[in-house]
Amino acid sequence: MLILALVTLALHGALAGLFYTFSMSVMPGLNAIAPEQAEEAMRSINRKILNPWLYIVFLGSPIAALVAGFLAGGSAALWFFAAAAVSFAGSFLVTVGINVPMNNALDAGKMSWKDYSSRWTTWNTLRAVASIASLVLVGVGLANL
Repeated sequence: MLILALVTLALHGALAGLFYTFSMSVMPGLNAIAPEQAEEAMRSINRKILNPWLYIVFLGSPIAALVAGFLAGGSAALWFFAAAAVSFAGSFLVTVGINVPMNNALDAGKMSWKDYSSRWTTWNTLRAVASIASLVLVGVGLANL
């Protein structure tokens, strides 16, 4: 159980770091260049980020927390379940419902950088906050094992 809890913690930390990095450095960096260049760079990023390592972290975070919740005893289980719920709602649902459709619109030329950047970053920052909250919840679950 300890190993699963530590893997869950690492997955949530990686996801929180990914979303945080985009909001705090990638998007401001792209906003500092010409919109056409920013659009092309973001299209490239959106293509390259779709790889097995992302899927392991993105899908693995809520799944690992859920499994840890089922396997943990006592109050630790509740913390892991809470982490799974926050991760699912704040990361997974926001990603598939908002950020990915925006990425697809940008890729198809149906959304300008001006319309995309601020809105995408706002939702991404929500994903970062949710992922950090999930990370903390996993940590509390780990401490209650």
